[in-house]
Amino acid sequence: MLVRAAAAAAASSPGLLRRLWRGGGSGAAACFPLGRALLDVRGAEAGVFLQGLLTNDVTPLVAGNGAPAALYAHALNVQGRCLYDLILYRLHESPEEEPHILLECDSGVLDTIQKHLKLYKIRRKVNITPCLDLSLWAVVPGERAGDIASSLAKCADQALILTPDPRTEVMGWRLIAKKGANLLEIIPGSHIGNIEDYHRHRYKQGIPEGVKDLPPGVALPLESNLAYMNGISFTKGCYIGQELTARTYHMGVIRKRLLPVHFSTPLPKDSIPEGAEILTESGKSAGKFRAGGGELGIALLRLANINEPLCLNIAGNKVKLTASIPEWWPKPASK
Repeated sequence: MLVRAAAAAAASSPGLLRRLWRGGGSGAAACFPLGRALLDVRGAEAGVFLQGLLTNDVTPLVAGNGAPAALYAHALNVQGRCLYDLILYRLHESPEEEPHILLECDSGVLDTIQKHLKLYKIRRKVNITPCLDLSLWAVVPGERAGDIASSLAKCADQALILTPDPRTEVMGWRLIAKKGANLLEIIPGSHIGNIEDYHRHRYKQGIPEGVKDLPPGVALPLESNLAYMNGISFTKGCYIGQELTARTYHMGVIRKRLLPVHFSTPLPKDSIPEGAEILTESGKSAGKFRAGGGELGIALLRLANINEPLCLNIAGNKVKLTASIPEWWPKPASK
């Protein structure tokens, strides 16, 4: 079972789990109910079908054989811009079984994603249906990391999948269960967290998720740190939108990136226009605000400006902000 494999991973890396969370209660983990949707993709040609549409290499996920049970990827348009951020989960347990994948996506574009997939399905042996009977959770471990490892093997009858978040270890785990399942039984000692705390954690770590953070047809995969989040393969071969992405990667010039930002005062709710300009002290554009809450957010910024004093202009009022490089980013190679 996938949850048993996850238990082995947790037991082998307790230090990793202890580093993940420093707040949100004293339980073994905070469990956050996510308002994201799941699509069921299954059929003999499901792997080949997804391989030609997504930025990451789906082959190891479909094959299994010890590969992680989750994979991060984006679907791009033909111009190489992000359409949808996805996490794929393997439900079949061996290569001999018919491929069965769950796709996690932004619930606001569920219908659009279905149409996008069916547009390219043509005559492939693939069935695509929404999973309305499943619930999706983010599980962010707390101080008592050992509680998770000891409980995973006991929850196979309730948890369909419990696996490390494939983007980065600082995001903890992803859990898929039947709707109505008792999370406190699946992970004893845990507590149900406030979804706002989950988003604050995301913003603090600079992790984009959903269409607000990654506007469809606007965001570029490398500027959105897709390579840092294990979401792209540069060796897999052709997929839609590959040409611009590969050229940018091999040129090695990325002038803007999504970064976590901290504001001097909490942001007003729902009053910041989409893509609001972030300015330098001299009034030059340094980038664009994407999303946030309270004093935390995420913004697309020119790397040349991130150490300067910056501000966001909100209805004539300038709110100061500072940008930071997340600790989980890969460190530059020493010369």
